[in-house]
Amino acid sequence: MSESKDTQPHKINIAVENFGPIEKAEIDLRPLTIFVGESNTGKTYLAALIYALQRAFEGIPRLPWLYYNTSQFNPIYHSQPADLSNQIVLQETQETQKKLADTGQPFKFSDLPKWVQDRLKCGSAHSEMLESELKRHFGYESISEMVRFTKDRDEVMKISFEVQEENQTLWSLCFYDSGTEINIDKYIYKDIVFGTEDRDIFQRALNVKDKGIPLRFLMQKSATSYYLPAARSGLMETRGIITSSLIDLATHGGSEHFTKDSTFSGMIADFLKFINNYEEREIYPSEIVEVSKTLENKVLQGEIEASQPAEVGDIQFRYRPLKSEKSLRISQTSSMISELTPLVLLLRSVVFYGDTLIIEEPESHLHPRAQTQIAITLARLVRAGVRVIITTHSDWLLQQIGNLIREGELKKHDTETSELPHWLLKEEVGAWWFHTDKPVEEIPFDRIEGIEPRDYEDVADNLYNSFVDFERQFLNEKAESEDG
Repeated sequence: MSESKDTQPHKINIAVENFGPIEKAEIDLRPLTIFVGESNTGKTYLAALIYALQRAFEGIPRLPWLYYNTSQFNPIYHSQPADLSNQIVLQETQETQKKLADTGQPFKFSDLPKWVQDRLKCGSAHSEMLESELKRHFGYESISEMVRFTKDRDEVMKISFEVQEENQTLWSLCFYDSGTEINIDKYIYKDIVFGTEDRDIFQRALNVKDKGIPLRFLMQKSATSYYLPAARSGLMETRGIITSSLIDLATHGGSEHFTKDSTFSGMIADFLKFINNYEEREIYPSEIVEVSKTLENKVLQGEIEASQPAEVGDIQFRYRPLKSEKSLRISQTSSMISELTPLVLLLRSVVFYGDTLIIEEPESHLHPRAQTQIAITLARLVRAGVRVIITTHSDWLLQQIGNLIREGELKKHDTETSELPHWLLKEEVGAWWFHTDKPVEEIPFDRIEGIEPRDYEDVADNLYNSFVDFERQFLNEKAESEDG
């Protein structure tokens, strides 16, 4: 049985307390992570937090130093204590170079020079990066404004995450805000073992000249995170107006009407930048592009076209139905088309194996049949090596995901099922239930029930009881009429 691409073998656990509307949540990111529950219970807050963390920490990699570039790494040398001579730094560096070159022996974090270890353990830079991303995405002047705003009492907000491999914590970070001060704790496992690529990075990073100054720190391509906000449909239709308004604001005198209440969240700003700077990719990850083509053919029943007229200078998106010679502006199409167009564009242009795709309410404006097709699209992305996070209210979507898990469980036992790459394994899917003033709970998969939040069953029971009550009243009325 074919597995999903093993692009992110390490495990990422995220925990929050007193964060926005969330009392407490502890989740681990899986190939497909699902947030369900009532509105205003924190689903979008946690999804946006994950996006902020991935931006601040370059995808939350297995090793915590890959996001250090040249300008951040060179100060390691200059920040040495006054009594530490250049010669000692040079000697330590050269000894480390020899260890890194000996590929027959494992190289650990503890084998790095102490001055490198100390710099990489520093938490202040991480605090600033995370704080900046949180402010940008949530639009607050201060992080303290995010401390459990659904309660009156003073509480401490806690945001933490840890990266694990084979039940061993490789590194972790914990961020506290009591409303008066921010504290940060960071941990790196001293015996974390470098892989081949990691060793190569540090061999180049610690390459020195006669003065012992590191030349450069080469980075691997980090995983990227993309966010499709719930407002994407309206943003697609009004993008031209929004762009024109922003140009007016950028001109002299235009900013006088600008207020902090009219700013975009970081997710929406990033989405608009992506749309306005859209261009077709040159390198095609075939499986992901194939997902986008299937989405166009089977769900949209047409093709999304992108063009950039020279006289306008602004990219235009149009929809061409199957077997039609005429195309339509996105604003002339159904809400389903404008809702799914951004997903098609992302898959066609920027999403690669190992990236994270966060989608708010992928079922919005879709017929139940199309909702089930979107569930299949998500499963195919998982098979292609993309990590997917969604928020949803759709029972149709959850039921189809349940069926895809059942198919995956049958494949484990070599039972012949569909040959199409749209099944899921139980361990690949994590569903969490958000509700008011209670900790977030995991919804375990049940072979019979699938993924079913308890309040969905309550709603169904209430509807059925109302039906029974109305039917009884109709029967009583009919009986009274016949008796009369």
